[in-house]
Amino acid sequence: MAEAVQRFGGFVAKYMGDGVLVYFGYPQAHEDDAERAVRAGLQLVAAVQALKTHAPLQTRVGIATGLVVVGDLIGSGVSQEQAIVGETPNLAARLQGIAKPNEVVIAEDTRKLIGHLFELEDLGATDLKGIAVPVSCSVVLRPASVESRFDAFHTGGLTELVGREEEVELILRRWSKAKSGEGQVVLLSGEPGIGKSRLTAALMERLAAEPYTRLRYFCSPQHTDSALYPIISQMERAAGFAHDDTAQAKLNKLDVLLARSFTTGQDAALLAEMLSLPNDGRYPIVELAPQEKRQKTLETLVAQLEALSRSNPALMVFEDVHWLDPTSLEVLARTVDRVRTLGVLLAITYRPEFEPPWIGRPYVTALNLNRLGDREIAAMINRVAGNKALPESIRQDIIERTDGIPLFVEEMTKAVLEAQGEDSIERTVAAAPSPSVNVPASLHASLMARLDRLGAAKEVAQIGAAIGREFTHALLAAVARRPEQELGSALDRIVRAGLLFRQGTPTR
Repeated sequence: MAEAVQRFGGFVAKYMGDGVLVYFGYPQAHEDDAERAVRAGLQLVAAVQALKTHAPLQTRVGIATGLVVVGDLIGSGVSQEQAIVGETPNLAARLQGIAKPNEVVIAEDTRKLIGHLFELEDLGATDLKGIAVPVSCSVVLRPASVESRFDAFHTGGLTELVGREEEVELILRRWSKAKSGEGQVVLLSGEPGIGKSRLTAALMERLAAEPYTRLRYFCSPQHTDSALYPIISQMERAAGFAHDDTAQAKLNKLDVLLARSFTTGQDAALLAEMLSLPNDGRYPIVELAPQEKRQKTLETLVAQLEALSRSNPALMVFEDVHWLDPTSLEVLARTVDRVRTLGVLLAITYRPEFEPPWIGRPYVTALNLNRLGDREIAAMINRVAGNKALPESIRQDIIERTDGIPLFVEEMTKAVLEAQGEDSIERTVAAAPSPSVNVPASLHASLMARLDRLGAAKEVAQIGAAIGREFTHALLAAVARRPEQELGSALDRIVRAGLLFRQGTPTR
């Protein structure tokens, strides 16, 4: 269990007889902790079922999400634990109690945070011992076959794009070049929530009436060490693999997919092996040394793109390459090299920590997405709110608090609209210090993850936040009581992370 939990970034807090208490989001927060917890729960069930024991073992998992207070270490050795205070661990324990053998049961707050990434069975509102009101909960069945994380969180439709008209027009001009056989690469860079995925979605909306081949690849923070993960996932989706397909059924579907690109028998054998499918005799045996087989597989993947682009222009989207595994990065680099002479537009999205080595090539365009201005934020609030009127003071609060990040604008506006009654709305955006009031749950994990990545500078950020949204360097220095060089270094790091804006220069 510890191995499965650690694989997904969890923390084993305590062993309790035949039970285990696990935290996600502590001591290191991730923006997708709820998803990680659910994937770890499913992995735990599968791992225990696979154990070779005299009697079959069964597992029940309960998952809840919420704010807690975590204290210092208690005890030592195997009995060592982190003290935790809050309703969340009690709720998780109660959910585990109602789970059937080999089930993962989650609370409503967790369900909201995982979008449609998983297939669920709704259990409805359930009375739980020690919990004042009935709790809505669900059983997690399996990962869903959604095309992307972005799609999984926007099944109800997309908010109309605001403030990106120039970027869309520029990309469409690059698409025109690509259609004429002059392949193009567009690099879309920006911080989390700035709208990179929304921009690629807008591009596909504009191309809906055109005949073209669409290839979408999605990197995952849980698979940065899984070779070719985004490429394998894309091919499985394109072939239409279902979770209950037999190996033979998957091979049949793969053959149909590869027929579109006139793939040779040897290349098909390599791709089937990449997908961990057995060769049932329909493909020739490929006898190559491991390194030769690897190189041949990478060449085959690029050749697939070449073949597909001959019949129709191709739009190839690689999302979140800051999470790309090294082998996939090698395939992407080969693709960038080859694209120039193909009818292909390759769009690559990434966060600032990734440094693409292709900038400067004549067929590569780099776009850094900036934050929205006040007028654009106001327009976006209107689109999200629809015909629901918001008081001007609340609209101004949203504008000030979201700092021009589209995702923050959207989620904060939705949180306000979901509040019951104007008094509750006022509390949602009131200038209170509690993050449970100010920050919607959908954004809280992302912000905590950005803070945790600051390392020692996190404490300086917390001190500044306690002072208020604006503070002077002199006041911060007086409260923090740190050497000037250390304080300056911490502030530089917070500014680089996009969590703080600096005006002027500090007075000595």
